[in-house]
Amino acid sequence: MTSGTTVTSAPHPVDAAPAAVPSGRRRRSAGWLAVVPLLVFVAIAFGIPALAMLNGAFTVKDPATGATSYTTANLTTSLHGAYLTALLGSVKLSAVSAVIAMLLGLLLAQAVVVSRFRALREAVLTASGVLANFGGVPLAFAFVATLGNSGVLTRHLGLAEAGWTLYSFWGLTLTYLYFLIPLMVLTITPALDGLRSQWREAARNNGATHAQYWRHVALPVLAPSLLGGLVLLFGSAFAAYATAAAMVGSSVPLVTLQIADAISGNVLVGQENVALALSLDMVLVAGLVMAVYLPLQRRSARWLA
Repeated sequence: MTSGTTVTSAPHPVDAAPAAVPSGRRRRSAGWLAVVPLLVFVAIAFGIPALAMLNGAFTVKDPATGATSYTTANLTTSLHGAYLTALLGSVKLSAVSAVIAMLLGLLLAQAVVVSRFRALREAVLTASGVLANFGGVPLAFAFVATLGNSGVLTRHLGLAEAGWTLYSFWGLTLTYLYFLIPLMVLTITPALDGLRSQWREAARNNGATHAQYWRHVALPVLAPSLLGGLVLLFGSAFAAYATAAAMVGSSVPLVTLQIADAISGNVLVGQENVALALSLDMVLVAGLVMAVYLPLQRRSARWLA
């Protein structure tokens, strides 16, 4: 009789389970896939025109042979003579109108924020949202009918006898304020809402006056938002075209009007691409504006969050 033995079989190896993909990585991958259509659209709608503008700005066509060559002659031309005057005129108009709109918009926004009437706040903000996007030929027509040479207010108030003319630098500045002030109200109102009531109370408890509170507390905190709003207003005024074209024509030198003239063929032979060089100048100015605006916006968000 043989003794029975218990045979224990070796355990079968178990396949290692596949490593789980972190949920955060899956969300990021899905987010990138969702953004791909937007990136493709941006590349087509903005990238291709930008490359064409950049290529044309450095391209000159020989009128005799028709051959093209790369050179900086277009950029050099765009920074001399009437083109430089127009570029400086646009910078001056944008800076002056932006500063005035910043000050008036700050006062209006502060009056709305401290108001006890919610309906007034909603009405002003709603109107600002509409007026900030009101421009172009309709805005020019409205001002010509109101303050033009034969405008309603011009005739009733006798402004023409006092030397007023809408078709000038200050007339165009007044017109730009119509949409820049509402834009400033929309920009600075959230920053004013972010001012803590505890700061005002602490300043008052320490004997500070209303003016001292604004000088030493509120304005330093609001400074990044104010400067960011100023830069935003400057960029909006700098890029405006239709209103000035419909109202003043060529009486006020502006770079946008010069670009329109160059595109329509009002240039010397061999300078067909000067318009693209002027557009590149505008892009560089806009890039400088955004380089200033974005850091100010982030700094303001840290203070008023």
